[in-house]
Amino acid sequence: MGLRIAFWIAKAALVFVSLSIVLVVLFRFVPVTYTATMLLDENSVTRDWEPLSRIDRNMVSAVIAAEDGKFCSHNGFDVEAIEDALEEAAEGGRQRGASTISQQTAKNVFLWQGGGWFRKGLEAWFTFLIETLWDKRRIMEVYLNVAETGIGTYGVEAGSMRYFNHSAARLSRDEASRIAAALPSPKKREVVNPTGFTARYGNTIEARIGVVRRDGLDSCVYE
Repeated sequence: MGLRIAFWIAKAALVFVSLSIVLVVLFRFVPVTYTATMLLDENSVTRDWEPLSRIDRNMVSAVIAAEDGKFCSHNGFDVEAIEDALEEAAEGGRQRGASTISQQTAKNVFLWQGGGWFRKGLEAWFTFLIETLWDKRRIMEVYLNVAETGIGTYGVEAGSMRYFNHSAARLSRDEASRIAAALPSPKKREVVNPTGFTARYGNTIEARIGVVRRDGLDSCVYE
């Protein structure tokens, strides 16, 4: 009986691994038109896939400045940020986010929102796969097309049209920074005429864009 159960577990694991690899390879070339988050969204969904060549570099620099300054140098996981987050959690302090753009892309494309160690484990697996089978440019391209940028709005092209009435191909530093500032909580943070923390955070991101460019922190996307 025990051997039979072990056999079926091993078979299920093999099917899962094989299917996940096939999906990751497929999305290396095919646009991700829908995700589980979009399908489960109770609002009318607006999304518009655009190749990275039609998304202003300011947007790439802004999300790196805001969310993942080590995007070009890590292998999908920011070990130092994870250690800091675990230490803060152990001390009972405010828990900071430690997810990289690669991890967020893996979650947004292949999984669902919400926490839990099981989902985190799957997220780590898919992060490893996309870092292995995609290049950094593709990871960034997919991320900017599937990230939620507002209520029922997905991708920076749809976000740019919603907030600024023009394509993401010509986002200014200010506009890109405001979208990036709202990404962690797109249903609550205002992009047009932001106030308080969101406005201050957007200004900080805009200032950091210069550092990203100066230090080549987005160079892996444009090699």
